[in-house]
Amino acid sequence: MSELKKNQLSYVEAMAISVAIMAPTAAMALNTSLTASIAGVSVPLIFLVAMITIGLVAVTFIQFNRQFSHSGSVYYFTGISLGPKMGFLSGWALLLTYVMFTIASIAEVGAFAESFFSLLNIEIDWFPIALVSSVLIWIFAFADVKIGTRALLILEGISVLFILILVFVIFGKADLSSESFVKPFSPGQNTIPAIALATVFAFLSFAGFEGASSLGEETKNPKKAIPIAIISAVFLTGLFYIIVSFATTIGFGLDSEGNGNFAKSSAPLADLADMYMSRGFAAAIMFGAFLSAFSCALASATAGSRMLFSMGRDGFIHQKVGATHKKYHSPYIALSVIMVISLIALFPLKGIGLDGGLIFGYLGTIGVLSLLLTYLVTTIGGMRYFVKNKIWKGPILILPALAVIGLGYSLYSNVFPIPAAPFNYFPYIVIGWIVLGVIITALNPALVSRIAERLMSDEESQNDISA
Repeated sequence: MSELKKNQLSYVEAMAISVAIMAPTAAMALNTSLTASIAGVSVPLIFLVAMITIGLVAVTFIQFNRQFSHSGSVYYFTGISLGPKMGFLSGWALLLTYVMFTIASIAEVGAFAESFFSLLNIEIDWFPIALVSSVLIWIFAFADVKIGTRALLILEGISVLFILILVFVIFGKADLSSESFVKPFSPGQNTIPAIALATVFAFLSFAGFEGASSLGEETKNPKKAIPIAIISAVFLTGLFYIIVSFATTIGFGLDSEGNGNFAKSSAPLADLADMYMSRGFAAAIMFGAFLSAFSCALASATAGSRMLFSMGRDGFIHQKVGATHKKYHSPYIALSVIMVISLIALFPLKGIGLDGGLIFGYLGTIGVLSLLLTYLVTTIGGMRYFVKNKIWKGPILILPALAVIGLGYSLYSNVFPIPAAPFNYFPYIVIGWIVLGVIITALNPALVSRIAERLMSDEESQNDISA
C-alpha cells in the first residue's frame, strides 16, 4: 500500500499550509475592495464577523483532529460521523474547492505579476506568467513536502512584512479620530443580508484554514500539532485581516469619495502604498502579493492532492491515484491530475476574455460556496459524532450550533435575494457538482463499500493508538 511519509513536519510547517491557502497578503491585496463594494466602510466589521464564524467552525475541526489524523480531512471526518456516502460527498465538495482555488490562485499570480510590472512601466500579459508559475508550483508540490511548506513560510512571511510596513505608515499619517475607530466597526446603512453577502469575500480570505488537516499523516504528534496549527492560523491571520482592513479603510477615507475609490480599486494596497509612500513601495507590495498568490496556489494543490490521494486509495478513478512517489513520498499522480486540470482550464477562461483578476473572483467564489457547504456538513457530523460518543455535552454544543446558523445563513444569502450575473449561476454549479457526486456513489456501490471498510479499519487503528 502507498503511504505518505510519517512524522516529518512540525506544527509550524503544518500551520504554513493553512496560512498559505488563506494567503493573507493576496487576500488583503484584493478581497478588501470586493468587500467594500458591498459593505462600504464596514470592511473591518465584516472580517471580524467572518473570523468569529470561522472560529466557531474551527471548534469541530480541532476536535476531529484531536481524535484522528488523516490526509483526507473532511472526507474521513464526515465519513465516520455521517457514513461513507456523506464522507465521499464532503471530500468531493472539498476537492472542487481545492481545484477552484488552485486555478484561481494561478490566475491571480499572473494578475499580480502584471500589476507589478506595470508599476515598473513594463507591459506584460498575465497569462504566460500564470502558465510558467503553474509549472513551478507543480515542481514544488511534487518534491518533498518539507521543501514546499518551508517555501510557503518564507514567501508569505516576506509579503506580510511589506504590508505591515505600509500599515504603520498609514496609522502615522491618517486621521485617527474617534469616528475612524467607530465607523468601520459599525454596520452603518448595511442590512443583515448585505453583511451576510459581503462576508463571502471575507470567508474567501479565511478559506483553507483546515488545510493543515490534510497533513495529519505527515506531521509529528499530529493530534496535538494539527489543532494548534489550525487555531493559530485562524486567529493570527484573522487579527492580521482586521488590522489591515481597518488601515486600508481609513487610508482611503471614510467619506463617499474615499469609499468609492476603495471599492473600485483593483489593487487597494498598491494604491495606498503609492499614495502614502512611493511608487517603488507599491511595486514591492504587488511583488509580495504575487508571492502570496503563488504560495496559495502551491498550498491548494498540495492539500487537493492529499484529498484526491485519499479518495484514490479507496479506488476512486483508479488505484494509482492513491500512489506515492518512491523517493519523495508525495501523491504525485493525484497532484498531476489536479495540475493538468488547472492548466487545461486556464486556456478557455482566457479565450472568453477573462483576465486573471476576474478568474480569481469567479472561481474563488465557486470554491468558497462549495467550502461553506463542506464546513456545514462537517460541523453537523461533528455534533452527531461527539455527542453520540459522549465527548461533547452541555454548553460546548452552543459553539458548533452557532457555526451551523452562521454558515447556513451565509449560504442562503448567496441565493436569496438573487445576486447579479454571473454570481447567480455559481450556487448551481456547486449543486451540479454535488449531484454528480451523488450519481457516482449510486453507480459505484463498490466504492462506497471500500470507503466504509477503510473508515472502520482506520477508526479502529486510530482508537488503538489513542488508547
